[in-house]
Amino acid sequence: TLKLSSGGEKVRVLDPNEVQSCRELGKTNNSVTAKVIVERPEDAVAKELRIMARNSAARMGGDTIVPLTLIEAGQQTFVVYKCVNPDG
Repeated sequence: TLKLSSGGEKVRVLDPNEVQSCRELGKTNNSVTAKVIVERPEDAVAKELRIMARNSAARMGGDTIVPLTLIEAGQQTFVVYKCVNPDG
C-alpha cells in the first residue's frame, strides 16, 4: 500500500488561487495503474496520485502542491510550491 512519507504528511493540496504568495519549485508528474483487469475506482487512483505528489514535493523541499492537469490514464501533473517562508 502506498503511504505518505513523514515529509509528505506536511504537504498541503491547495487550489491555484491560494498560492499567489508562494514560490514555485517545479512540477511533479505521477502515474499509477488505472486499470488492472477492470478500471480502478477513480477516487483510489486520485488518492494514490496525491500521495505520490505530496511525497515528491517533500523531497523537492516543497510544502504545497496544486493539481495542474486532470487525471488521464492514471497520470496527473502537480505544481510544487514552497509557501511557508518562501524566500528562506
